[in-house]
Amino acid sequence: MVNTQQQSRGLFEELTVGEVTFRNRIAVSPMCQYSAVDGLASDYHLVHLGRFAMGGFGLVMTEATSISPEGRLTYGDVGLWRDDQGDALRRIADFAHGQGARFGIQLGHAGSKAATLPPWVTEADRPADGRWEIFSVTDQPYAPGWQRPRALTTTELAEQLRDWRTAACRAAEAGADVLELHMAHGYLLHSFLSPISNTRDDEFGGDRDARMRFPLLVAEAVRRQWPEDRPLFVRLSVVDNGHDGIDLEQTIEFAGRLKAVGVDVIDCSSGGIGGVYVHSIGPGYQVDWAAEVRRRAEIRTMAVGHIVDAGQADKVIRAGAADLVAIGREALVDPAWPIRAREDLGQYSDRDRFALLPVQSRSWIAKRRRQLDRMATQRERRA
Repeated sequence: MVNTQQQSRGLFEELTVGEVTFRNRIAVSPMCQYSAVDGLASDYHLVHLGRFAMGGFGLVMTEATSISPEGRLTYGDVGLWRDDQGDALRRIADFAHGQGARFGIQLGHAGSKAATLPPWVTEADRPADGRWEIFSVTDQPYAPGWQRPRALTTTELAEQLRDWRTAACRAAEAGADVLELHMAHGYLLHSFLSPISNTRDDEFGGDRDARMRFPLLVAEAVRRQWPEDRPLFVRLSVVDNGHDGIDLEQTIEFAGRLKAVGVDVIDCSSGGIGGVYVHSIGPGYQVDWAAEVRRRAEIRTMAVGHIVDAGQADKVIRAGAADLVAIGREALVDPAWPIRAREDLGQYSDRDRFALLPVQSRSWIAKRRRQLDRMATQRERRA
């Protein structure tokens, strides 16, 4: 039983889930980079993700990594439908581990959002291999003007389960400590969950139980393949864009069912289906949802969304609103966000003040700190 009532000592307290211990409560949120070729993570991804491991993050998570070629959001997505793609990710996992971080892979299938373009590529510049037949819960496009998908048949859904299982095995072989299933932001599994997008009239559509059926089958199938001592996360849109979609109550119920099939952590995001986003957006605007899911479903959660400064993040953990916080855009601006946060919060002793730094950097930064402290003392004496 997970004790979700227990209070944490703060952002830099270790967390153990299964047999995996995170050095702190700070994760890098998955962020697509659209820079893979044929699904292969490259030197770019090694540097991009490696800098977060060097910067002190407890968990470094990949972008949405597609389980199949047709499940890619763009032609530049990382994938895990071939063994060599796992080998490419293994190199990043090894580097992250060498820096003291845990490495996570987020698996996804973009559904009706697939075959789109990176933000900086125009339609006129779409490459020849940049469009393909796409599949989703129904044949309705994601939005007006988007490519129309073909509705997945029940036979194809069985093949989908195989793809999820196989990708999970490759993720384990690649050295991932954490696996996250992307069930948010309008991706395929979110499309099954939402009453807005799921208008199927078979066993996988209709009432709430039917809409949850296929995502639960995926979670259960992956859990059987994923090593039992390694954590399984699920990213959910706790609420849809509009009021007529998924709501908090449905998410709490679904989180409880995910827990029953072996999911360890719910990564609480929002939106992606249902037109204009109607919920208020501000600092930490999704934290309250993470807190409610944690309390009522009695499952660990990760909070994400406009968490930008150390004090704010520390408060989330100390208040018991979530077990982890995910930092996204702030990490892009400052890959050493945890190191700066630790300094700002003063959550260190003289012995371990620079422990989050790579060993190659510690003596240099310690020397600079001593110089800064001396200069501060001199200024105080002159004042």
